Amino acid sequence: MPVTLDHWAEQVRAGDVRAISRAITAIENHDPAAEKILRSLFPSTGQAYLVGVTGAPGTGKSSLVDRLAAYHRKRKETVGIIAVDPTSPFTGGAILGDRIRMQSHATDAGIYIRSMATRGFLGGLARATGDVALLLDAAGKQVVLIETVGVGQDEIDIVRLADCTLVVLMPGMGDDVQNMKAGLMEIGDIFVLNKSDREGADRLEQQLGAMLALVPERNGWRPPVVRTVAIENKGTEELAQAISAFRKHFQASRENKAKKAALWKQRLVELLEVRLLDRVLGDPQGERSLEALAAEVAERKKDPYAAVSELLVRAGLAQDRKR
Repeated sequence: MPVTLDHWAEQVRAGDVRAISRAITAIENHDPAAEKILRSLFPSTGQAYLVGVTGAPGTGKSSLVDRLAAYHRKRKETVGIIAVDPTSPFTGGAILGDRIRMQSHATDAGIYIRSMATRGFLGGLARATGDVALLLDAAGKQVVLIETVGVGQDEIDIVRLADCTLVVLMPGMGDDVQNMKAGLMEIGDIFVLNKSDREGADRLEQQLGAMLALVPERNGWRPPVVRTVAIENKGTEELAQAISAFRKHFQASRENKAKKAALWKQRLVELLEVRLLDRVLGDPQGERSLEALAAEVAERKKDPYAAVSELLVRAGLAQDRKR
């Protein structure tokens, strides 16, 4: 018997695992039902605290997320985990390994773990990540931990989504200062020096402290450096306390409200892009027109600007300038 949209949404709000999983699959597959259920659930959102965990591959992000989840569960807080993995540019597949690393939580009904593939989307996140975070918020998860791909200095999209962004570093990755360049230095609310039992940890902490001293404070907040050894569960409590301190500091600030407004501005732009692309290419004829125009541009029979204008005219989004 098919489930009505209202009943499905109610199941999600109640934290039903199957309902949540079906809704996330619908989001990832761009199913028309996904937008309907998100619209139904939106009034129930806004309560979860989103923590982004980013950094280069191998820094121990998954282990850190695993320990933070355990910390919150000990305090009877419900947790959602979104782990984003890269998609192969050749096969389109992805190894969603974070569920394997977090098997200790497999039987815990208070934790929902979802691995997602980027599906070619740049910036360290999957295109659907924001919607999935919204869904887990509506499902009653009090803390949502979002682990990015780990592509390096480009994955700064997380700062637009998360309430608090952790930048994870580790000693012994070659040129330590190189690992702390522009983007990551600017997005970090808290810097985590993981695997800090390794040689070079003290030097990296000194370098990081010196660089952070040059970064202007944001509304009185200077990003702290927290040392951890995630696989041994060392420093987890100190990190959680730093996140709590950041949350309290910015909870009622103007910057927090401005950040949320900026986030939704960006999300609205993304939704517009999706709607416009669907309007232009959402039918077989639109796809055929795109392929034909692409071939003409490749052969230099037409310039790309004229080609785009033709597509827009066909979709009724622009006037034909030849008239």
